[in-house]
Amino acid sequence: MFPTLYLSHGSPMTAITDTPGHRFLAGLAATLPRPRAILMASAHWLTAGPAVSAPVRNETIHDFGGFPPALYACRYPAPGAPALARRAAGLLDAAGLPAAIDPTRGLDHGAWVPLLLAWPEADIPVAQLAIQPRRDPAYHLALGRALAPLAGEDVLVIGSGSFTHNLGRIRRDAVDAPDEADVAAFADWMDAALEQGRTEDLLAYRTRAPFAAEQHPTDEHLLPLYVALGAAGPGAKAERLHVSADYGVLRMDAFAFRT
Repeated sequence: MFPTLYLSHGSPMTAITDTPGHRFLAGLAATLPRPRAILMASAHWLTAGPAVSAPVRNETIHDFGGFPPALYACRYPAPGAPALARRAAGLLDAAGLPAAIDPTRGLDHGAWVPLLLAWPEADIPVAQLAIQPRRDPAYHLALGRALAPLAGEDVLVIGSGSFTHNLGRIRRDAVDAPDEADVAAFADWMDAALEQGRTEDLLAYRTRAPFAAEQHPTDEHLLPLYVALGAAGPGAKAERLHVSADYGVLRMDAFAFRT
């Protein structure tokens, strides 16, 4: 059985900047068995209802602006995974979550930044799963639980977001600044809730976690975590794989979930 993962991709600059998060992602593949395919739930593909991508070959989407030319030169031409897309859509349909299949959607930076670092050869087929920003964590946990059979089919399910994500607080000249006190307080609460299996607290993080609104003005960068947690199956245990912070406000924590 494969674990499922939640990875913080942080800023797009993670792809080309030597930070602790960059180095963690670059070493990630060596700690895992090689998957047959990857299903990536990214904070940067937002749809009204469930959707799975199924191109023959993934295009690289540069869905950002104002960054150095070296970042726009990055490409991740991984094969698509149409068969996996159909399988995932079928599982979602069976769970009462009808899913569309998008034959043209490429990989946004929430997907290709961590994949480029972890599997730079771009030779593992990849499909993306959209998230629904108008739906809550409980919905995304159910979305993940519908996909739990994939872990037994040599598919690696990854949720990609950012453990904290308030871009209005970033100072780009301070990538190595220590994390702010409220950032650390929120991340420590979330980490404890994950490792202690406090699912109800996690689902209600907006009202129970300290400084939740300051760390996540909107939910989309945390929703992939619930997909990954659900996809590991009931009773999954969380293991924190990495902790660091970029710019003092973007926590780069990463987790594996195993039953």
